[in-house]
Amino acid sequence: MTIKDWPIAERPRERLLAAGPHSLSDAELLAIFLRTGVSGKSAVELARDLLARFGSLRRLLAADQATFCLAPGLGTAKFAQLQAVLEMARRHLDEQFERGSPLLSPEHTAAYLKSRLRDYPYEVFAVLFLDNRHRVIAFEEMFRGTIDGASVHPREVVRRALQHNAAAVILSHNHPSGVAEPSQADQRITTRLRDVLALIDVRVLDHLIVGDAQCCSLAERGLI
Repeated sequence: MTIKDWPIAERPRERLLAAGPHSLSDAELLAIFLRTGVSGKSAVELARDLLARFGSLRRLLAADQATFCLAPGLGTAKFAQLQAVLEMARRHLDEQFERGSPLLSPEHTAAYLKSRLRDYPYEVFAVLFLDNRHRVIAFEEMFRGTIDGASVHPREVVRRALQHNAAAVILSHNHPSGVAEPSQADQRITTRLRDVLALIDVRVLDHLIVGDAQCCSLAERGLI
């Protein structure tokens, strides 16, 4: 039975239009992207098989071209389509953090930082530079390291804060392990940056550690 043979109320596309994309499962959303199945399988059944093969929707979306194209029902054209969709999503989120836009909420900021940093296989230390009204001046990925950590140079952070004429910053880095708990080294570099930036009247509002499923706020932990 193909999806066209299903009752209209059960078809993923029709359900999305009627109830919104949040009402669909990962497999149903993926099925809409796939559009068609393969011999003997509907698009939804194929989507379920792909999610089982990759382990999760996120892992499928993050797969490299060679791995992606090996899966049944996928190929170069689908990979190109997926990369275009992902890039549109990134640019849509970036537009909400354009210069002069205010931070809407801690949750909004965390979602943005997760989208930028979560999938790196190595640590990336980034800084969100803000003006005195907490409007975005710039977001910069400043330091990269191995899976064991990144070397963060306070002098460079100070230099960029001065160049941007920033009044405040939000620090962030990812944990490739997926665990968002702050380490002793994370706390030390946060304290060091806070103290150094205070000398030029720049506040450290928070340091967000990006894990696999969540962000940890050092400000909420009382560690800043």
